[in-house]
Amino acid sequence: MAILEVTLFVIFVVAVIGYGIYQGNKTTGEAAEGEEASGYFLAGRGLTWWLVGFSLIAANISTEQFVGMSGEAADWLGMAIASYEWMAAVTLVIVAFIFLPKFLKAGIYTAPEFLEYRYGKLSRLVMAVATLVILVGVPTASVIYSGAKVVSVYYSDIPILNDLTYACWLIAGLAALYVLIGGLKACAWTDLVWGASLILGGLIVAYFAFDKLGSMDAAELAKTATLKTISVEELEAADSVTRFQMLNAGTAAEGGKLHMVRPINDSKIPWSALLLGLWIPNFFYWGLNQFIIQRTLGSKSLAEGQKGIIFAAFLKLIVPFIVVIPGILAFNMFSGDLQSSASEKNSTFYSEENTTQWYGVKEAFVSLKPEVAAKVLQHNATLAGEAATTTASSSAAEIAAEINRLGAVAGTAKGEGVAGAPKAGTLAGYDYDAAFPVLLKNLVKPYPYISWFVLAAIFGAVVSSLASMLNSASTVATMDFYRQIHKSANQKTLVNVGRVFVILFVLIAAYIAPMLASPAFGGIFTFIQEFQGFISPGVLVVFLLGVLVPQAPKFLGWSGILLNVFLYGALKFGLGDVIVDSGLWFTTEISFLDRMGICFVVVLAYCLISTIVKPLKEPVVLPVNENMDLVSSKLAMFGGVIVIALTAGLYYIFW
Repeated sequence: MAILEVTLFVIFVVAVIGYGIYQGNKTTGEAAEGEEASGYFLAGRGLTWWLVGFSLIAANISTEQFVGMSGEAADWLGMAIASYEWMAAVTLVIVAFIFLPKFLKAGIYTAPEFLEYRYGKLSRLVMAVATLVILVGVPTASVIYSGAKVVSVYYSDIPILNDLTYACWLIAGLAALYVLIGGLKACAWTDLVWGASLILGGLIVAYFAFDKLGSMDAAELAKTATLKTISVEELEAADSVTRFQMLNAGTAAEGGKLHMVRPINDSKIPWSALLLGLWIPNFFYWGLNQFIIQRTLGSKSLAEGQKGIIFAAFLKLIVPFIVVIPGILAFNMFSGDLQSSASEKNSTFYSEENTTQWYGVKEAFVSLKPEVAAKVLQHNATLAGEAATTTASSSAAEIAAEINRLGAVAGTAKGEGVAGAPKAGTLAGYDYDAAFPVLLKNLVKPYPYISWFVLAAIFGAVVSSLASMLNSASTVATMDFYRQIHKSANQKTLVNVGRVFVILFVLIAAYIAPMLASPAFGGIFTFIQEFQGFISPGVLVVFLLGVLVPQAPKFLGWSGILLNVFLYGALKFGLGDVIVDSGLWFTTEISFLDRMGICFVVVLAYCLISTIVKPLKEPVVLPVNENMDLVSSKLAMFGGVIVIALTAGLYYIFW
């Protein structure tokens, strides 16, 4: 590790975090008597549009995207994963002009607080519990893991830093440090630097990737081409951009990675998800997710908040070009490194001496390791007590499906008191989560004059996102739980209690984070989105009715959220298979995005029927924050129209 790289990296990170702590202390310290909590949790409600915009992006674009999203792009999804970004741009426009005015007018600290005003205390409690479970247990732990993944792969030859667990605790400690001292204002000011640095750093990596692609051996690149009809001679004569297009060409059905629309039977983003399912996590994340909306709740005025959100929407349109496309390139250029990383993971749980646990496999593993796959097939068949149905002419996909089927049979209980065999793990051919870290290691690390900046930008974004999540989780715990019990607590006490919750939550998340390295999670980005499905459709329905339907009865607030938890769990853990086996679904599997869509429709139907049957006699009167300037921004409205037009153009190009 170059001394220059480390020195510049440390100076930059320490300087930015120190500046954030200074600004955060300044805001909290200068808060008027009785306004300390507002200063700590909402930055004194004084954030300008550029702070709001960069803070939204820095809080959102962390290693969750650089590791998780680039990993999904390296796998079969390719450009389709960019829908999370480009649809988010449209979502942000809607949030700016429908959700934000309602929230700022009510003067709330948290999303659950809005539910109390609209539906009652029980609804606030249910939403607060769901928010904390999802926020601390899923994205917070995931950001720690994905950041540690980058550090441990990049510094694979450095003791301690190359250990995933140690790296998790290091990142968690740094994030907790400055949110403990500075609160939201510390996050916002550091986000300004990290957000700009992250976009610039991503552009540097993308440039290096295309530059390298143009000089790589065409014969090696041809091995990763989707269409095997691509010749080495054609690749040798092509420039970088043309090589990228040729290697990933083909229709979506053929496996081409340059399409936004995937086949209906895609297990992650079928085209049906673009109609409804994918909008649900987007609206939940950008409109109702506490650690995101906390930035907009801290806006100086409605106009400043709207301009900041639209600015963030413009930046979201850039993200796929610095995250998704480099992820695709990582597979084209360094598939061997992704294989090696997967082999290391597989070795932690695979053993030929194992006689009691069954294995799952990915199709790529069968293609790359046919001899081992044959042994696993026989192993699972023995545990299941059945003969394998595959033949010598069976494809890798057919063999993988049979291995997984036999494993599932082996894992099924054989009768009362006779448990099925436990699963050891899933054998993968490629470690797709290593895609972006591998790019950094191979392309950026050799240049210490640049690598320090790229690494600092990514590391800073990790710490920034984590700090934002911790600040938001502590806000919910303090304002929605502690303050409700201790109603007489003064403002300084609330700030101190918030800091205690920060410590508690970072310990929980850092403990969970290393566990996400298990192949059982199937990719960090999917893991995050999957588990948010337990609450996001129900919460979205409840908030939409709360804002748009004055007659919606109060019991819908808590019952709608709980109905979604039950229904999504049923679809994921049994009911979905029954529906598919009964021929009532159009594919062999209900994707998690389609599960969200089903939940949304069912909960919406329940709420609308309940409203018709038992409407409120009088609409609920929400509180009004008299100190907030609620004049909307015409400039933001114009910018929102441009964002929607640009998004439509991008979908047309990559359709």
